[in-house]
Amino acid sequence: MKRVVITGMGCVTPVGNNVTDFWENVSNGKHGFSEITRFDASDFKVRIAAEVKGFDPLEYIEKSEVRKTDLFAQYAVAAAAQAVEESGISSKVNPDRFGVYVGSGIGGMTTFINETEKLLTKGAGRISPFFIPMMIANIGSALVAMKHNAQGVNLPVVSACATATHAIGEAFRSIKYGYADAIIAGGAEATINPLSVGGFTNCMALSTTNDPDNASIPFDKRRNGFVMGEGAGVIVLEEYQHAVNRGANIYCEISGYGNTNDAYHVTAPHPEAIGGAKVIQLAVEEAGITADEKMYINPHGTSTPLNDKTETLAIKNAFGDMAYKIPVSSTKSMIGHMLGAAGGVEAIIAVKTMQTGIIPPTANYKEPDPECDLDYVPNVARKQEVDKAMSLSLGFGGHNAAIVLNKI
Repeated sequence: MKRVVITGMGCVTPVGNNVTDFWENVSNGKHGFSEITRFDASDFKVRIAAEVKGFDPLEYIEKSEVRKTDLFAQYAVAAAAQAVEESGISSKVNPDRFGVYVGSGIGGMTTFINETEKLLTKGAGRISPFFIPMMIANIGSALVAMKHNAQGVNLPVVSACATATHAIGEAFRSIKYGYADAIIAGGAEATINPLSVGGFTNCMALSTTNDPDNASIPFDKRRNGFVMGEGAGVIVLEEYQHAVNRGANIYCEISGYGNTNDAYHVTAPHPEAIGGAKVIQLAVEEAGITADEKMYINPHGTSTPLNDKTETLAIKNAFGDMAYKIPVSSTKSMIGHMLGAAGGVEAIIAVKTMQTGIIPPTANYKEPDPECDLDYVPNVARKQEVDKAMSLSLGFGGHNAAIVLNKI
């Protein structure tokens, strides 16, 4: 079996459209929440979102192609381009051994809405010939593969909010067992539109607190839902010896991965956190973590009443007494919930935490919840050495994913 390392990272987020800006803001507790500008939300219960700002697709995509691609795919291409450039992998890997696992939880929802409006108001003849390839959730992964001549394994995972973490974990497995030498992996999402916001609101998932400073408050007793975010987070995974032989900069090693399902409910987590605890245990076992590790967890931490208390229980059930010694900070308190892209950017946070020795905070934390009693690094970043980091994602449908990273 092969060792797997990370050699490049890229992102488009509500608090920065590259890793440098993103990490600067997250590590300083700065959030990206504001009034929705993508549509008139004045009559909606939810009027706050974490929109990407200042993104120019022309930096990554030809002008003639922009109108043929949904925003989520543009984010995917941009984040992947950053990661590939940083890794220096281009032309240094056999195309047949170069893959892409970039997923999306929802795909081209905005394109779907726009073309449906055309159907209803102008007739079927006015539907764009690019509608289907713009809308399908696999197209981000396909476009990234085309851009970088990645002719090997390609698996655009779709597992709701666990998408990007599953994509990274499955890419890890593919390289570990010899199916590829390098894979571009992560997730992308762009669903800040009336239909998505209305749908998530009506299933009682979104926060109805329209104060940007108090809307996304993971593990806080006042929490009442998540804030919708958007963007992309993508990393380059590479077989260790392949990276060493070409003199690549290596960030860290991926050492463990877990994948389970609650098999319980379409949106609610299992109340006893069975699947969540198991996915942590699987990742920890593969990584060989012991009780004396200097560890950090970037949790799913959505700011919903059920998720946060259940995830806390999962961590305690998996680690026992050790759970109280592990810093657990939810960066969704600053970037919102980026849905299928969440695990990609949160993996980048885990990497940067180990690299810098700075644990980002759970921002806007004010009122402790007795059912959420771990160390959530409240409000201010903490300087602390971290040797291993876990990124944990829990999605609608009971999908659970966890990856473990370690210094090398």
